[in-house]
Amino acid sequence: MFRSLAPTRFDDFVQNFEGTPSGRIFLSGQGRSGLVAQMAAMRFMHLGRDAHFVGEATAPSVRSGDVLTIVSGSGRTPVSVGFAQVARSEGATVLLVTHQEQSPLRDLADGCIVLPAAQSEQFGGSLFEQSALVLLDAVVLALMPALDDAPRTMLYNHTNLQ
Repeated sequence: MFRSLAPTRFDDFVQNFEGTPSGRIFLSGQGRSGLVAQMAAMRFMHLGRDAHFVGEATAPSVRSGDVLTIVSGSGRTPVSVGFAQVARSEGATVLLVTHQEQSPLRDLADGCIVLPAAQSEQFGGSLFEQSALVLLDAVVLALMPALDDAPRTMLYNHTNLQ
C-alpha cells in the first residue's frame, strides 16, 4: 500500500514536524480516526514533543507556529473542517491524512498524505485507520534520529502508572 506514496511526499510531510516554531503538535480525528490520532499523539509525546489530542481537557489553544494534524478518511467531517478553519485562522500549519484526493479538508490543508485505502473488504474503513496509524508511527520513526538517544527518551516518557 505505501509503495504508491512518493518518498518526497512523505519526507515533505515529516518536515512539518521537524521545525515547528512553537514545538507544539495537535492531532485530531473523529470516531476510529480519532483513536488513531490519540495513539499518534501519545507517540509524539514519547518522543519528547509537546503533543496534544484536540478535545482533551489539558489541550491548550492552537496558535501560530503550531501544527494540527487531522486524520479523516472522508476529508469532510464537519467537526474536523471547523478545527482546520480555526487552526488556519490562528496561523497554524494544517496537515491531513486521508484517503480522498479531493475534499474540503484537503483544500484547507498545508500538507496532505492520501492513503490508497478507500476500497477494502474490512468493515467501516478499518484499512484506512490501520494505514494512518502505521503512517504516523513512520513519521515518529523518521524523527527519532534527531534525538541523541531516542529509545531512552521514549522509554523515559512512557507511562509508569500502569
